[in-house]
Parts: sequence; structure tokens; C-alpha cells
Amino acid sequence: MGSATIIIFLLGIGNFAINRAVFASGHPLFARLPQVSQTLGSRAALVSEFAVLFFALLLSVEGWPGYAWAYAAYTFFNAGAAWLILSGRV
Repeated sequence: MGSATIIIFLLGIGNFAINRAVFASGHPLFARLPQVSQTLGSRAALVSEFAVLFFALLLSVEGWPGYAWAYAAYTFFNAGAAWLILSGRV
């Protein structure tokens, strides 16, 4: 297992934590949604996050270590959006 795979895996853990924090934040945008939509939305977000992580890991294991940079950029933008939501700027 290469270092790119380990980096992607650790960033993936961070992305799941970010998603969990955003959905647990009680942001007014989420509070206005019906409970069913909140549940389905959080599950859909986690499934899509898993799919992105899975394919990034798959590509890095298959010899495409550049995807670690792409996944790091994805994590950076995800963290920026989460910061905007959690800090109340959005």
C-alpha cells in the first residue's frame, strides 16, 4: 500500500467527520427540512462520500497516485464549505 493510498484514506476519515459535523450542527437550512428529507439527505451525502473515497482509493491502488492531490483538493473545498456552514457565514 502506497503513501497516496494512506493519505487518501486519512483524508476520507476527515471528510466523513466533516459531513457528520455539518449534519449534526442544527443549521437553520437543515432545520427547515422535514425529518424524512434530513435523514435521506444525510444518508445520500454519506453514500456519495463513500463512492468518491472508494474510487479515489481504487485509482491510487491501481497506480494513479495523482488522485491523492485531487482528493486533497476535494477535502480542502469540502472543509471550506463546512467552515462556512458551521461558522454561520452561510
